[in-house]
Amino acid sequence: MSTGGRCGTIHGVGLGPGDPELMSVRADRLLRNARHVAFFRKAGRAGQARRIVEGLLPADATEIPMEYPVTTEIPVSDPAYNAALSAFYGDCTERLRSLAKAGEDVVVLCEGDPFFYGSFMHLYTRLRDAVPVEVVPAITGMSGAWTATGAPVTWGDDILTVLMGTLPQDRLTEAMARSDALVVMKIGRHIDKVKTALKAAGKFDAAWLIEYATMDGQTVQRLAEAGEGITPYFSIVIVHGQGRRP
Repeated sequence: MSTGGRCGTIHGVGLGPGDPELMSVRADRLLRNARHVAFFRKAGRAGQARRIVEGLLPADATEIPMEYPVTTEIPVSDPAYNAALSAFYGDCTERLRSLAKAGEDVVVLCEGDPFFYGSFMHLYTRLRDAVPVEVVPAITGMSGAWTATGAPVTWGDDILTVLMGTLPQDRLTEAMARSDALVVMKIGRHIDKVKTALKAAGKFDAAWLIEYATMDGQTVQRLAEAGEGITPYFSIVIVHGQGRRP
């Protein structure tokens, strides 16, 4: 309900790794009382964030899908990619800002944690000086992935490194070689490059591939036994540390 003179708040709500039961109590409360709910998705798709909250939103909540203009159609290095996304985030920001200025609170659904490689960060930096913005942290996808392996990811003073599969192979290899424990995200079509880098760093045999961690269809297997082919978007490679312990 709009309140004259009051500015609404934009809530960036972390939903966790995919299992609704792993959401925070605060996230659940905000979702069940939301009047406006915004979420990112690829055009023509329901969107993973929206799927996670199915059955949790009020029946009369206004839904605001924000559809990416590009995903993998053009390379990230192409200036057109950045230009398209910048304009897109600007449009999304303006819509949310207008609602907040009108006194409306808005819940923005965020897969994983809002401040960990998420799209919401691009809205946050554009909104934070214009309207109130609050962020609800959450369990990350990588936490769900290493928990699915049934083994601790770090011991003692192990160095943990988080890498994107989109990085050049030489950078992947260098970072892998100097770390004890690894998380590799955004794999998909980059799986062969990730495998090559792991082999060069001497960590391939210790690597695990987790697909759809905490979600329906979760699989956990040694990367060496995973076969060939592109992995799903929701895939993470884990290498466990073996550091100091009592």
